[in-house]
Amino acid sequence: MTTYGSFPGTRPRRLRTTPALRRMVAETRLHPADFILPAFVREGVGEPVPIEAMPGVVQHTRDTLKKAAAEAVAAGISGIMLFGVPEESKKDALGTPGTDPDGILQVALRDVRAEVGDDLLVMSDLCLDETTDHGHCGVLDDRGRVDNDATLERYAEMAQVQADAGAHVVGPSGMMDGQIGVIRDALDQIGREDVAILAYTAKYASAFYGPFREAVGSSLKGDRKTYQQDPANIRESMRELALDLEEGADMVMVKPAGPYLDILAKVADAVDVPVAAYQISGEYAMIEAAAEKGWIDRDRAVLESLTGIKRAGAQNILTYWAVEVARKLNAAR
Repeated sequence: MTTYGSFPGTRPRRLRTTPALRRMVAETRLHPADFILPAFVREGVGEPVPIEAMPGVVQHTRDTLKKAAAEAVAAGISGIMLFGVPEESKKDALGTPGTDPDGILQVALRDVRAEVGDDLLVMSDLCLDETTDHGHCGVLDDRGRVDNDATLERYAEMAQVQADAGAHVVGPSGMMDGQIGVIRDALDQIGREDVAILAYTAKYASAFYGPFREAVGSSLKGDRKTYQQDPANIRESMRELALDLEEGADMVMVKPAGPYLDILAKVADAVDVPVAAYQISGEYAMIEAAAEKGWIDRDRAVLESLTGIKRAGAQNILTYWAVEVARKLNAAR
């Protein structure tokens, strides 16, 4: 006699029998609007420069960056996060190119806004690591330590020049105490209450940043463990989250994404603002490298990794596959 409510009457596999049925009952769906494309623009190059550790990703010229932004609009993704790579000779202890209106990031922001207007969220990395000769995310004191409060003064200047250059959203990634409040005040002082802040709320001192250092031509010696978070800690992230929201963050982010899905889920459950996650360079490189070796199915692995990030609670995902995946999703409709 069949007993309903348990096997053999209950068979969950019934809902997995065909692609159409699996699609109908899927609990998590990726959409092009979920994605933000991180993009690098390098000063003084005539052609895009391939990033060896990130196959398929380049340091753009100003012209190819504009083309990439137009392609992002056509694919239907939500935004592009810009990282500027200045000429090595222009880097200094204060990260001067980061506040120079003619620094490569500010020039690129103007280029992209002129190209896409408001059809794409133009977002800017607000940090000093790409522009300092020591490679740290802040100003150093006379003992070689990152000076939190002196760095905040630089961040305030950066926020203002990036807003003037056309950023819809600034993304403070340096993990300085008080950075969100200082940046909000700096933007409001110049009448830019409209510029949103995407707070890098939980940014961990991760081994997975390696390829990114090549992408931005980092001069870093040592590590960033005194300001980025300890991978062992959860409560620390929730404390950072409370502080960022109190200081005026419009959106919050977890970085990296894949190794910190538990953090992402806790953050998403705790807030009523949009939550983003950054699938970083090392996550990208691992899948690309394994696929190149023939060890995994690349396309399936890419989609699975992104689905996992969204399932954990990310409303938006920064990923180097943004445009590629968006095009595939559009084609599958």
